[in-house]
Amino acid sequence: MPALEEDHTGARIAEQRKLARLTQRQLADRLPYSYSLLTQVECGARPATADFVAACAKALNVDVTVLTGQPYVTELQRDRLAELVRPIRESLDLYDLGPNPDLTVRPAEQLIAGAGTLCEEVRATHLRKAARDLPGLIAELTHTAWSTPSTELWQALASAYRTAHDISVKLGYYDLSAVALDRMDWAAQRASNACLAAVRQYMRALMYFREGEYRIGQRLVASGHSVVAQADKTREALAVTGQLHLGASVISARAEDAAAVKVHIGEARRIAKRIGDASDVHWLSFGPTNVDLHEMSAAVEMRQYDDALKKARKISKALPSRLATSRRAHFLIDRARTEMETGNTEDALKSLVEARRVAPEQTRYHPAARETITGLVHLSRRTPDTLNHMAAWIGL
Repeated sequence: MPALEEDHTGARIAEQRKLARLTQRQLADRLPYSYSLLTQVECGARPATADFVAACAKALNVDVTVLTGQPYVTELQRDRLAELVRPIRESLDLYDLGPNPDLTVRPAEQLIAGAGTLCEEVRATHLRKAARDLPGLIAELTHTAWSTPSTELWQALASAYRTAHDISVKLGYYDLSAVALDRMDWAAQRASNACLAAVRQYMRALMYFREGEYRIGQRLVASGHSVVAQADKTREALAVTGQLHLGASVISARAEDAAAVKVHIGEARRIAKRIGDASDVHWLSFGPTNVDLHEMSAAVEMRQYDDALKKARKISKALPSRLATSRRAHFLIDRARTEMETGNTEDALKSLVEARRVAPEQTRYHPAARETITGLVHLSRRTPDTLNHMAAWIGL
């Protein structure tokens, strides 16, 4: 069985607790979780779930990444992904310099198409390619939008900034993702696109969700609804409205508001029945399948694992082939956690192996996948070779 490294999430929680001069009992008193769970997580005997980490981060007044150890720089350097982050950061910083006379740019229609292609690459979990191509596209779009401004160009630039956010989140650079969302808002305002502005509020809400600030997340979702209400009742606006409800459902689940979860899932399902699959709208994957996936995720967040597993098994029988790879991998990671929590450790490992097969980069850097692998290691009296390989793969 692989030895548990000293800087696992539980150990980092213990370190921050000691720096705050709190005993385990004192920290547990500030959490909606038991003293027993805290002690088990700190010693590595139980995985640190996302909701538990968020609660600890809030109680200790630190960012979640301080406890998760993100970004996972060692693995990112080995995968030659860390070197792609600085150019993205620079491209986001140079948004206000106007046209660049030293830049050779492609025609506007190619740049607009390129923004859509990068969104598609991220959903296909081709993170390396998207991260490599993104800074150049942002530079060209910035130059062209300043030189010959049009709604379409500003929309494409906002989309490129959204891709910068997506890549930053998946690689664990949350500070950079916040900058990207600010730039997205800046471009969306110039495009006068209410739907894009609402998508930005949705993504901001998920950032606060990760940090355990559920009330702020709910306020941002409400703001998104107010913004998109200004748009015509088009298929685009309905899809964005539906996705806002889905975001609110998992935030409400983490806040243990089952009644609100039911309302938001119901509203999203009503819209999905009306417009069908709308996964092409701002690459949100909205549609009937995504409603089912969020309903399962909400059950996971509320720790209703038997119900979540029942939903996961039903979903697995009907996952459409067109479902974005990134969404499929996220489902498999959620399913693995559910299977582990219900004692189905072999199935949990199979789900993680499948997530790695379909989306290796996303799975390797997903905190929930890493914590579930850690949990499986501790639950196994004799660690199977496959689990040993997975543990080594994430750096355990």
